[in-house]
Amino acid sequence: MTIIKIQVKKYRKIIKSVIICFCTLLIIYLGLSIYFSNHFYFGTVINGINVSAKTVEQADEEIASSINSYTLELAERGDVKEQIKATDIDLKYDSEGKTQTLKDSQNSFGWILELFKTETSQMDEIVSYNEDLLKEIFNKLSCFDINNVIDPKSATVEYRDTVYEISEEVYGNKVNKDILYDNVVNAIINDEKIVNLEDIDSYEVPMYNKDSQEVIAAKDTLNQYLTSKITYTIGGASEFLDGSTINKWLGVDENFEVIIDEDKVADYVDTLGSKYNTAGRTRDFVTTSKVQTKISGGNYGWIIDRYQEVQDIIASVKDGQVITKEPKYSSTTIAHSTNDIGNTYIEINFTKQHLWFYKDGAIIAEGDVVTGDISKKTATPTGVYVLNSKEKNSTLRGEDYATPVGFWMPFNQGIGLHDAIWRDKFGKEIYKTNGSHGCINAPYELAKVVYENIKVGTPVVCYYE
Repeated sequence: MTIIKIQVKKYRKIIKSVIICFCTLLIIYLGLSIYFSNHFYFGTVINGINVSAKTVEQADEEIASSINSYTLELAERGDVKEQIKATDIDLKYDSEGKTQTLKDSQNSFGWILELFKTETSQMDEIVSYNEDLLKEIFNKLSCFDINNVIDPKSATVEYRDTVYEISEEVYGNKVNKDILYDNVVNAIINDEKIVNLEDIDSYEVPMYNKDSQEVIAAKDTLNQYLTSKITYTIGGASEFLDGSTINKWLGVDENFEVIIDEDKVADYVDTLGSKYNTAGRTRDFVTTSKVQTKISGGNYGWIIDRYQEVQDIIASVKDGQVITKEPKYSSTTIAHSTNDIGNTYIEINFTKQHLWFYKDGAIIAEGDVVTGDISKKTATPTGVYVLNSKEKNSTLRGEDYATPVGFWMPFNQGIGLHDAIWRDKFGKEIYKTNGSHGCINAPYELAKVVYENIKVGTPVVCYYE
């Protein structure tokens, strides 16, 4: 009996102790629950700030203090760093009740379940700032200083020695203002401490880099063009055109389309023309009177067809052709020789006012003529010309005349040989005071014989002895 009483007594003590412990723990639990009804849980972090066991007011003070000392760092290329401080933009904390809302989300009786946890929260848009001040400080950032800015530059294709090679692009450090500004504003609003300009893709980039297909294709095309070789045979002379000259005509546009500068090609053709065109050049000529004279001017001779030759060169270059050719000519003579007039031509001696028509070396017709009036300053120009055309029964027109003629043979624009039935005399010094408007007036029969025997393209030699 005694043993049973002892055991009962022992059990009662245990139960009493358990009840006391339970009540103590319950009191502690309820006490802390009451405490956490207006305090944050242990391990609560808001916007990177530890607010464990703090009231909403205390948490707001901590966050406000942090915002007042806020500094946004801009990490730029070249290890350059710039800062925008809270004081620069009048940055202020304004939670608008968000801290209280966050506290209310923590059940005061659930603190024991969060005792050994860390609860990290982020409150966005809890600040205000002076937009004008921000724009002012933003625009003064050194990354916008024109003295510091290096513009991006696409890769280039450059001619070196004998080939085109690609030069790498330049990335520079030019910043897109709109992109950076939006990210700065977002960082300030969301309490972010660093904006890396590289990470937000705020730098302007070259349109093309060394690996761009357009750049590689342009290089290949340019080098193909350089393989073209043209050997010109002009009379007994030769001219060579190859990549050493062609490269000076080539380029690429903004889209890396290869272009050939037609003006520069035309300059090259002009160089050929200045060397080999013979029209208008001074010629040695032996007159019917056996006098050797020099005659310059006129349109008779070899003339390289500028437009057609430019087009031919461009086509050859684009095809990478290796060819031997003559230039295209707009005017030719019987031969590339000293005597390119030959033995079929009209000879007009202005001093003697006399015309001879030679065909295959024989005189077919000759006679006196009347040339342009010297007193009226309509003298016929000297030179060696080419007969442009021939026409029967034509009407010659000027400012103050319209004259029908039976045979019209122009050789110098509006100047030509024709019959003049209104004249009863030819030759001598008539041309000095009663000459023509510039044409060669001939007796009807002389004009008729010449017309019937001459071909278009025949040289017309005009000179004073």
